[in-house]
Amino acid sequence: MIPSVGARRWVAGVLPKGGRPARLLAFATLVSTVGYGVYLTAGVLYFTRAVHLPAAQVGIGLTLAGALSLAAGIPFGHLADRKGARSVYALTLGLGAVSMAGLCLARGFWTFLLFASLGAAAQSAGQAARGPLVQEYGGERPAEFRGYLRSVTNVGISVGALLAGWGVAVDTRHAYALLLAGSAVSYAASALVVLFLPYLTPVPRGAGRRWAALRDRPYLVLTVLDGVMAIQYRVLTAAVPLWLVNRILAPKWSVTVVMLINTVIVVLFQVRASRGITTPTLGGRALRRAGFAFLVAAALLSLMADAPLWIAMLLLPIAVIIHTVGEIWQAAAGFELSYALAPRHAVGQYQGLFGMGLGLGITLGPALLITLCIEWGVPGWWLVGGLFALTGLAVPPVVRWAERDRPHLRARTGDLEPTTS
Repeated sequence: MIPSVGARRWVAGVLPKGGRPARLLAFATLVSTVGYGVYLTAGVLYFTRAVHLPAAQVGIGLTLAGALSLAAGIPFGHLADRKGARSVYALTLGLGAVSMAGLCLARGFWTFLLFASLGAAAQSAGQAARGPLVQEYGGERPAEFRGYLRSVTNVGISVGALLAGWGVAVDTRHAYALLLAGSAVSYAASALVVLFLPYLTPVPRGAGRRWAALRDRPYLVLTVLDGVMAIQYRVLTAAVPLWLVNRILAPKWSVTVVMLINTVIVVLFQVRASRGITTPTLGGRALRRAGFAFLVAAALLSLMADAPLWIAMLLLPIAVIIHTVGEIWQAAAGFELSYALAPRHAVGQYQGLFGMGLGLGITLGPALLITLCIEWGVPGWWLVGGLFALTGLAVPPVVRWAERDRPHLRARTGDLEPTTS
């Protein structure tokens, strides 16, 4: 049966631009993030209910693992620039497989900490090592391709979460171990897919200054600002669930509604948002808009505290939608800035640095948000929203500084001469 023209157009719209390499990279991302979604959903329950670790130890261990992983991005990104991104990215996926397999055998805190740290480091390093591949296969618009991969990531994590639901329902060590073993297989399969990508010639050793990203002052400042904004990723996953259940006394299914709204909007609109942000200047403006969107969402969430439950349930989806719109603006702007302001000879290194800021914000976010939004209540929500708005306002001047520092910047291709700052 010959597919209709409409069906062919639909398939073409779903698949990424860039031909076979881009599609292979997208498929590898989907496969690995299914395993990551399984781990995100079932990991904490496995550690507490099957390995029998106290919840406090699990929290400390995951925080330490996240902190240790921050140091992995820059060296692995630099290694991808110098030795070839394909093999280095496959290596990070292989390390992810080892970490998941190791967690299946965990019997105490130290083995849990070892393999959880390895998994967190592999995740951080993989994002940086993938950077040159995104730059190469994204053509003139690597930020748009990165937005597409974020949508794919959300789909993969959602599928993984659904699969993990079986293990959570069975709630035995064997079920959890089977889930983690499946996660290990997904990482290993993704690594094999990556090895089918065309070979990407490494940058010559003498190109540019060594560790240029760490000397690039405007890029460092943008990394810090984006890291502060990245705290917002924990608003819907850490602060809002506790706010709903403990303060608003909302039904527990409302937490699922929050995540469903967020996931659907990101999957449907992230690529579209990325298409509209084609220069660093537009990226700076998008981050400024995102800051104000987070402020409005925080204000609406704070109003739920003293409102009747039915009004609070009407405010909730509005706040989540506004926050998620800010999230896709921030993500799209971050993709554009991180690629457009990075020299082609050091994309992996620069992506590692930018990811370090993102990871730091995500790591510190839960503790900060729980203290301000849950313990302080309404004033805390306004303080958090104000922090996001002020951070967004600070971005455009720093972007102008970065552009002045790069007189040969060509925004459409993301190419620029090595910085001398």
